[in-house]
Amino acid sequence: MSHPGPPQPGASAPAAGAPGPPGGTPQQLNQIVIEYLSKKGYSKTEAMLRMESAHTDAEGRPINSKPEDNPDTMYERAYMHLIRWIDNSLEIYKPELRRLAYPVFVHFYLNMLSQGYVNPAKAFWTKHHEEHGTKHSHDLKELGALTLPAHATENQLAKLYRESKYRISLSKTTGGLVIVFLEETEDQGGKLVLDVINRYVDIRTVAGRAGMFSRDEDATEDEGILGHVSGSQASVTDVLRAVKLGPLPMDRELAKEVEDELQEEDAKMRDVSRGGSLLEEFQRIKREEMEDSPMRDAVPLPPYTVTDVEREVQLVKEQREAVKIHGGPSPALPSVCMYTFHNTNDGLHTVQFSDDATLAACGFAESYVRVFSLKGTPLESIIPSENEPTIPKSRRLIGHSGPVYGTSFSPDAKYLLSCSEDKSARLWSLNTYTALVVYKGHDAPIWDVEFGPFGHYFATASHEHTARLWSCDHIYPLRIFAGHLSDVDTLAWHPNSAYLFTGSSDKTARMWDIQTGNAARLFHGHTAPVTALAVSPDGKYLATAAEDSLINIWDIAAGKRLKSMKGHGKTSIYSLSFSREGSVLVSGGADMTVRCWDVMHGTGIGNVDAPESLQANGTVSLGDGTTKVDGTGQSSGGAKRKGGRDVLATPDHLAVWHTKKSPVYKVQFTRKNMVLAGAAFLP
Repeated sequence: MSHPGPPQPGASAPAAGAPGPPGGTPQQLNQIVIEYLSKKGYSKTEAMLRMESAHTDAEGRPINSKPEDNPDTMYERAYMHLIRWIDNSLEIYKPELRRLAYPVFVHFYLNMLSQGYVNPAKAFWTKHHEEHGTKHSHDLKELGALTLPAHATENQLAKLYRESKYRISLSKTTGGLVIVFLEETEDQGGKLVLDVINRYVDIRTVAGRAGMFSRDEDATEDEGILGHVSGSQASVTDVLRAVKLGPLPMDRELAKEVEDELQEEDAKMRDVSRGGSLLEEFQRIKREEMEDSPMRDAVPLPPYTVTDVEREVQLVKEQREAVKIHGGPSPALPSVCMYTFHNTNDGLHTVQFSDDATLAACGFAESYVRVFSLKGTPLESIIPSENEPTIPKSRRLIGHSGPVYGTSFSPDAKYLLSCSEDKSARLWSLNTYTALVVYKGHDAPIWDVEFGPFGHYFATASHEHTARLWSCDHIYPLRIFAGHLSDVDTLAWHPNSAYLFTGSSDKTARMWDIQTGNAARLFHGHTAPVTALAVSPDGKYLATAAEDSLINIWDIAAGKRLKSMKGHGKTSIYSLSFSREGSVLVSGGADMTVRCWDVMHGTGIGNVDAPESLQANGTVSLGDGTTKVDGTGQSSGGAKRKGGRDVLATPDHLAVWHTKKSPVYKVQFTRKNMVLAGAAFLP
């Protein structure tokens, strides 16, 4: 036991029977020390300790002369002072001002916790944290678990908040109002708020006045902490790199062979007037070099084969037969074919459909992949012994030693990729239903795997915060994409195969240049881990979905968010898919629904206006014949969903299809513009 005063020669330790520190409150321990000092004759030290202990409470915290001057009371008073002012402000300023309340709330809580006011800090948290749950639920979940003063300095997220500045953009008028108000009310709590802002908040003022229609429930693109939200100390979007978003030009020899094949097909057809000839359709959709197309050498591909010719011919046929789907005043909605998997015992992790809509592959927690025939036809192997005694309609692929988290079909549906907790990806032949190659390189579980648009390259996403680029003919990765601050959870390829998109638990999505391995774009705006990505067929737009239940639409070239779409309640969204025209998006999620969205509505692109029904009465049918949602996001007409809760959706929501009791893991537009959906029934 150390002495409060200077050690004296010959001083001895307390008797063996003296109570030790773990046995009492801080006041009791102080009394024991005072008695010990008195016995030993340390009168000055004893007097000082008596004076100090007289000004501490039962938990050893200092007591101020006025109760309202205690730090815990001061923080509560200052925070409520700010909130009341915001609530009493004009409606035009409220959306911007409410963004300021979150960082103030977090730092008041961390300050109280670090100063030892544990119980008041938890009471402050319990009283106010739900006010910020809509935008910041992911961070609040972690911060709310802190229970000791040491946590405020040791927890990684708490350290990030205390060592970085939280960025907020305010209009010049709003920013001026904040500073004037806090300076004029310093004695009422303004000084505490101002101290937090000066130390932990970076207010960026923008020209103009506050917007009447800004929505405080949506995070702005530049809101948050650099390195936590944007993923780096210098935003990638500050200086946008030039990107080539046009189609990858088709090999000229391949195009010539496809044209010859299509001419033969046209010659066999009796009537080409209906829909035009196949050759005319090919000339319309042929991937020719455009001004913004990448050089063909930028994505080296192996020589084309007969299979490539057959695939291109089939693509032309399906393109001509595809149903046209579009948004706008008279939206044409797709048909949805739902495949529900029973008796999975909650062990189904992933569902994937082949591009030709003939096969489905599922990854299970029991470490195997099962391939199903969607047409119900037998899956015949070219190995005769594998077809005895009967040819099955599904095949089990065994080889992984951990749960299978991702699967992906090659464009020609002849191969399948899978990834697992065992840190490997495997390539399977769908002719023999056997493993061909094991790809090892990651040092942690692999969450997702995705074949490139032309089948030669594929990518993997891992728990180790990286994604990797592979080619089927090499057992080692060609590129390592590093930059995310947390798990890379999902992947999507650009249609021209020159870029890869990754979504991460650090709440961001990134666009990577395949040729250089560098990040070309950074998309930050979600407030929770990104769970799904999709790129429009024309390569111009990106859709992202996250655990914050929002779908964001991005202009890839500009690196800017065009809009946010809401309608899945407060549940995660698992999958996204664009229609062939790129004007309609479908999504599936944990709320057991498939939902359809008008991509261009509200973006101002192409002068796409709201549907006539929205202009007339501000409502839109949600597809079940009974549910209507107000265009401003407020439920109307007593609209209810399961459990009696109101359905909230943005005006670009076109339709919803409910499952009975099955979370939707996968949605995918076919080449003919029908939607396939996969779900697992929960008993």
